[in-house]
Amino acid sequence: MEISLKPIGKIKSKGIVTWPESDRPRERLLRMGAQSLTDAELVAILLRVGVQGINAVELARQVLKKFGSLRALAEAPLSALLEVKGLKGAKAAQLTAVMEIARRIALPDSRDRVMIKSTHDATEYFQSRLQGLSEEHFRALFLNKRGVLLEDALLAVGSVDRARPPIRLIVTRILQANASAVIVAHNHPSGAADASESDKLFTEDLFAALNPIGVKLIDHVVVGTDSVLSFTDSGIMDEIALSAVAPARK
Repeated sequence: MEISLKPIGKIKSKGIVTWPESDRPRERLLRMGAQSLTDAELVAILLRVGVQGINAVELARQVLKKFGSLRALAEAPLSALLEVKGLKGAKAAQLTAVMEIARRIALPDSRDRVMIKSTHDATEYFQSRLQGLSEEHFRALFLNKRGVLLEDALLAVGSVDRARPPIRLIVTRILQANASAVIVAHNHPSGAADASESDKLFTEDLFAALNPIGVKLIDHVVVGTDSVLSFTDSGIMDEIALSAVAPARK
């Protein structure tokens, strides 16, 4: 009798479906509740499946290791997720959607409770969200005429002086939120809360884009390690407004 020997290929990693049922994250969640799962197991349930040679739990561990924590993962833009090996479009979209749902749930139930009535309100709000971050984050608050917060959007993440969203993206988000005013902000991971030339030029461009459509740029806030700078309080915003209406020099 002849015995046919087939070449042995790569040993495949055993998927979660081969685990004992008591060890599977989804089954344990249904039996014991979500609080019984680790961060990686919760993320694994969102990913559903892993990739070749890596199960969903291990992939989730690698994702969390790359970003450092669930909070950092929640703050990461979609572009950063897509750069992670194993996170194709669907997986990255699922993670982004769930993190955004969690962020919105964290907002007060009534939008009327969040009102930005002064530059002091704005600087306090942004300090709580931007202080101490290792990367530069650019955020925007979209407000109605009464100063009610309609949306708090994280628009860019990057290294120093590189976290600048396209002006057209800000305009698009303003129109989608039906906002009458906007306050933008970013942090300086280096610790200095000052207005760089790049910050000023960007604010001038944004002011010029919003003025014709009747949207008020109230302030640009820069958050440092121990201090904060308001373009409005420092007079920089007045200078930008005056230069925008000044007649062109011949």
